[in-house]
Amino acid sequence: MAATAKALGAPLTFTPRLKDYLWGGRELERLFGRDLPEGVIAESWEISGHPAGVSVVDSGQLAGRDLPGLVDEFGVDLVGRRGRQAVARGEFPLLVKLLDASHALSVQVHPDDDYAAAHGQEDPGKTEMWYILNAEPGARIIHGLKRGTDGVTLRRAVAENRVQDILNRVRVHRGDAILVPAGTVHGILSGIVLVEIQQCSDTTFRIHDWGRVGPDGQPRELHLDRAMDAIHFGGARALSRGARVAAEGRGVRREVLTECEHFNVERLTIEAGAGFEANLNGDTFEIWGLLSGTGAIRSTEARLALEAVQFVLLPAVMGAFELRATTDLVALRTYLP
Repeated sequence: MAATAKALGAPLTFTPRLKDYLWGGRELERLFGRDLPEGVIAESWEISGHPAGVSVVDSGQLAGRDLPGLVDEFGVDLVGRRGRQAVARGEFPLLVKLLDASHALSVQVHPDDDYAAAHGQEDPGKTEMWYILNAEPGARIIHGLKRGTDGVTLRRAVAENRVQDILNRVRVHRGDAILVPAGTVHGILSGIVLVEIQQCSDTTFRIHDWGRVGPDGQPRELHLDRAMDAIHFGGARALSRGARVAAEGRGVRREVLTECEHFNVERLTIEAGAGFEANLNGDTFEIWGLLSGTGAIRSTEARLALEAVQFVLLPAVMGAFELRATTDLVALRTYLP
C-alpha cells in the first residue's frame, strides 16, 4: 500500500499523441506554441487509454508507463470507486483531446452504450463534450437535425445530396461548453479549436463528408445504415451553453459546465496568488486542463508547475492537493459522477 500511495501521490503528465486527419491544420502551434511535426495536425490526444492512441507518462516515478498498464496495476486506486466497471473492462473511462478544425469535420453520429453492447463493439458508446478554445467570427457547429427530421427524410436527403438542408447549425464563441450526447448527429465546422472530453471510444459513423476524398484519392467511407440505427431521432435537442456558479470567493470562481452520466466538467477561474484546495479520497480521479495563465498543483508527494494548454491526471487516491495560480488562470476540472 505504501508503494501504491507514493506512486499515485503525484499528478501524472503524458506525451500527447498526434493525429494527422485531413481536416486539421497548424492552429495548435500558432495558438498554444505546441512543438508539432511538419504537416497537418488535427488532434492531440492528451490523456487516453484507447488502443488507437495510448498515453505514456512522460516524467516522474511512473515515466515510460502507459495508461492501460497503470489501470491494470493500480485499478480503482487510479480510477476511483466510481469507475469500477471501467476497471473491470480493463479500460480508462475517459479520453481528452485537443481538436484543430481548420476545415470542417464530417457530419457524423456516435452510438450509445446500448447500441455498442447489442452489436458486440469493443468500444463503449461515445458521449462527448466540447469546450471552445478559439472560434473565428461566424464559426458554427452542427448539433442535431432540424425538427421533424426522421429516418425517411434523412435517407432521402442523403440520396439527393441535400443533407445540409436538414442540419441544425449553431454559432459558437470562445468559452462555450456544449454537450453532445451519443446518438446526436453533429459536426465541427471550420475555424474552431476545442477541447473534447469523451467516453473512451473511437467509433464514428459518417453520414456526409462534403464530397472530399481521402489520402488515397477515394471518397472516405460513409456508414449510413449503422448511423440510422444509432441516431436518436426527434428533432434538435436543447443546447445549453450556460455555466452554473457552484462556489465563489477568495479569488476562486467554480462553475459547472456539464453534468451527465459519464463525466462532470467544471471551469475554475483563479486570481493570481489564490488557490483551490480539494481532496481525492478514492471516489474518482480528476483530469485538470490549464487553458490560460500559469499555476502549480501541489500534493503531498510533488509540486507540478502548469502552463497553458496542459492536461494532468490526478489519481483517485492522491489525497489532498491545491491548485495555486501564479498568474490569473482558467482551468477545466473533469471527474466521474
